[in-house]
Amino acid sequence: MPYYKFGSNDILYNQLKTHPQSNFIIYDNQLFYNNKGNTTGSHTSNVTLVPSGYISLYELNVDRKSDNLIYPYVTKDGSLASFSTVGTSKFNSDFAYGEKITGSYPLSASITSTRYAEGAARPKINALRNALNSYEILNYDYSYSSSLGDKSSQELRLISIPSIFYGSSIQKGTVSLKFYVSGTEVAELKDNTRNGQLKQVASGSGAGAGTVGGIVMYNEGFIILTGSWGLASHTEDYTGDGAAAPRWIDFATMRNGLTGSSFALNFSGTHYVPTMTMFAAAGKGELNHSNNPTYKKYDAQTNFTNYISGGASFRESESSIVNVVSSSFSDTQATFQKTTFINYVGIYDESKNLIAIAKMANPVRKRENDNITFKLKVDF
Repeated sequence: MPYYKFGSNDILYNQLKTHPQSNFIIYDNQLFYNNKGNTTGSHTSNVTLVPSGYISLYELNVDRKSDNLIYPYVTKDGSLASFSTVGTSKFNSDFAYGEKITGSYPLSASITSTRYAEGAARPKINALRNALNSYEILNYDYSYSSSLGDKSSQELRLISIPSIFYGSSIQKGTVSLKFYVSGTEVAELKDNTRNGQLKQVASGSGAGAGTVGGIVMYNEGFIILTGSWGLASHTEDYTGDGAAAPRWIDFATMRNGLTGSSFALNFSGTHYVPTMTMFAAAGKGELNHSNNPTYKKYDAQTNFTNYISGGASFRESESSIVNVVSSSFSDTQATFQKTTFINYVGIYDESKNLIAIAKMANPVRKRENDNITFKLKVDF
């Protein structure tokens, strides 16, 4: 099998920019991601082993029995390597040298929704102060203390979106929050102006149309809702303090028994996918012999050629090669041409270890006069 080295112009590195969409539905303390529920498997009622509305990192332990799960582990040794969740004191006192420190799979993530009452402690909001103020170049509503109120003390809701759902950033102009009452949409917020402002664009009662109900932090993956006006005549206990009219601050409330309202959050992310394109060439006069047993005629008489030199002699066998060239006429054999068929291209590292295989959908015919280049693409 011949080996060929890629030239300086045979490998190209590129980057794809994609915008995958995410859709979350929240109803009666249940969360659904991209309209997917739990799927029953052979060994478990939920093949992903993560709750509905969550995404499984690496998709490990899919449809496995609970007593046969794979898990990460580190052996305590002189390198002092451990997991970031194991503190120094626990590492020193709870584990002996040679003992395994284990973790668990699957790891999962989903959006979270947190309401902060007026005057309540809000360490997460306070931690975002500098980031919020840095967005003031887009609009003043981002300011920690702005026309939307003082975020250090006012009532508001924080929706946190893990980066696994949006990648590098949330795509501007794609954020949509819809508030439903009894299955009917009563209001919607959108960032149509692409400056982070979430403005109400639809309302069953007409109240609040065009008003800013919150902001989006595109790079950090946070949505802060401050809209406190009533959206419908419907009343329900969103906060635990009694029935009240729905507000944007009540959006994405996760409470059992909240069956009169439902919520939809839609957005697109920005993902950069590194790609590598490789050109593998099969030039003229190359790759025209095969060691495949079907390449030779074994039903024909084998010829032998004798070689004599001094007092020694040896015999070399000569076998005919199958002629696979198609003839334009029936009962007539076409002129013989050496022909092979390329089924796959192997990629090797510097030590000639096979690291990838590109398989053809159909074998590619290669004759001596053919000059073929295979374009291989790998996404990371």
